[in-house]
Amino acid sequence: MAEKADFQRRRFFTITEFLHEALREAVQQGELARNVADAVKPPSAEDKEVEPLDEAPCAWHMEIATGTRLYLPILLTICTGLRRGELLALTWDDVDLDAGWLWVRRALEETCQGVRFKAPKSKKGRRSVTLPAIAIEALREHQRHRQERKELLGEAYHDERLICCLEDGSLWRPSAFTSSYFSLLARRKFPRVSFHNLRHSHASQLLRAGISPKVISERLGHSKVGFTLHTYAHLLPGMQEEAASRIDSVLRAAMEKRAYRA
Repeated sequence: MAEKADFQRRRFFTITEFLHEALREAVQQGELARNVADAVKPPSAEDKEVEPLDEAPCAWHMEIATGTRLYLPILLTICTGLRRGELLALTWDDVDLDAGWLWVRRALEETCQGVRFKAPKSKKGRRSVTLPAIAIEALREHQRHRQERKELLGEAYHDERLICCLEDGSLWRPSAFTSSYFSLLARRKFPRVSFHNLRHSHASQLLRAGISPKVISERLGHSKVGFTLHTYAHLLPGMQEEAASRIDSVLRAAMEKRAYRA
């Protein structure tokens, strides 16, 4: 129910933004005298704190997915923070396994009109992400498996060079991917956790490890570091105490130094 409510709220704001933009365009073209939507203040979207997973549940996710088509996308999201659509749009041309890099250049989107590739959400969305060794190893193994499938199916194989795809190489529709993911959790009797939470888990684990918010923001493709901090800062309840402790130490050291000189 919570996921359905989130979807409806996002859909509402998407429609609202679309109407505002359409009216603005009409004004620019001289078809309307003014944008009446400017006079309306839409209700603010309710902030919802993210609920990422700790390292143990993430490892469990990978364990229950081992041997399935979902293992690699689950692993990659936990290791890189990529969104579902970004994962499903990745091709072998987007990775350099020797250098340990992955490039996000597009995303796969599914709407009522069908499935299409689109540009990232923002300029920062088009990014490069370093890969940990475990992800590189999994990608190499997956590449070997893909080659075997290609040779086995021959002309029936859809060689679009997609990394996360169906067994015949064709693209994996986002809705079908999500259905497969939730079916896996249900079969393994694992709590129903949204796939997007794995992206949040990547960010929160890096934040707890002391990685710079700027680096985390770049890995996630956020347009601003402030958004990253706003989204995940509540996961570190001890940050305020640490800040107070550090400023106390700095000020006391400075005061002692002045007292010594006096």
